[in-house]
Amino acid sequence: MSGGVDSSVVAAVLRAEGHNLIGLTMQLWNQRRLAGHAGMPEQVTGRCCSLDDVYDARRVAETIGIPYYVVNHEDRFERDVVRPFVEEYLSGRTPIPCSLCNNHLKFDQLLTVAQQIGAEQVATGHYARVEFDNAVGRWLLRRPTDTAKDQTYFLFGLTQEQLSRTLFPLGGMTKPEVRELARKHALVIAEKPDSQEICFVPGGDYKTFIDAYLAEQGDALPDTAGELVTASGEVVGEHAGIHNFTVGQRKGLGVATGSPLYVIQIKGEARQVVVGGQDELYSKTMRTKKNNLISVAELNEPMRVSIKIRHRHEPAAAVIERDGAEIMATFDEPQRAVTPGQAAVFYQDDLVMGGGWIA
Repeated sequence: MSGGVDSSVVAAVLRAEGHNLIGLTMQLWNQRRLAGHAGMPEQVTGRCCSLDDVYDARRVAETIGIPYYVVNHEDRFERDVVRPFVEEYLSGRTPIPCSLCNNHLKFDQLLTVAQQIGAEQVATGHYARVEFDNAVGRWLLRRPTDTAKDQTYFLFGLTQEQLSRTLFPLGGMTKPEVRELARKHALVIAEKPDSQEICFVPGGDYKTFIDAYLAEQGDALPDTAGELVTASGEVVGEHAGIHNFTVGQRKGLGVATGSPLYVIQIKGEARQVVVGGQDELYSKTMRTKKNNLISVAELNEPMRVSIKIRHRHEPAAAVIERDGAEIMATFDEPQRAVTPGQAAVFYQDDLVMGGGWIA
């Protein structure tokens, strides 16, 4: 229970259906922890996992009459989500912490806790659908009815074991229907707005967060300053640190030319930021690592899929095939700003075939 509308409605609906329910909230990050550091607010609101959200979740649990507990996983969250987030940016990649959180905590640690207290399954407010396919003997993950709320992009790392013990009751509903159910069950959060942004990065300002986090840890911001270069290797300027850039970025390059320049690649070890014209920002191929396949056990032959390379990206037609430990994707049409560190999720219609991390 995150304290938001979606997970609260799931709890109310399952309770009304007669399930024996326990409400759990994961305490992952102290929102006041970095207060006082330059640029960091005293208190953070409007995102999941805040103290206000814990209060709201507890009130919902009281309303529907179920036991409720807060499970502290701050240490694990910092180790598996926050530190990798900082390290990825400092190495020139652009991370996606929500997927890491789902993989390492929400569908790993939470299932462990559920098992310890005797619960058979975990239900969440994610917009996705899960089902078992007897023909292939595998659990399948599908996109939800409300495609505007589709969260399968962040769930590609779920294993067969995790899917077998997970319920997504909102998979067949639309957001307006969910809010109406919240009103029907007299939940105090019925009109609460959706949480936005990364839960531990205030205002989406990841640069300020990294500075504050390293200062708190007593670590100096590593010197990643270097050169701005073209794809041919011509030096056109200098930069203050590779963590200030992401592929596709146009503003803040500090270089004036006759035509717009974009970041087309970040070479972490060389501390170089490669810039070029818009046409150089497109890629026909992509490799992914640490892949997780859902609808099939192995990728034994080339397969036609559609691929999302960002959460809001329209899936693009491609062929994927195994390339050693990695997967090689070849797009029908070149894609803009394929960004190392982000997730790439493979779809066949509404079926999530699997996914991996862009290498």
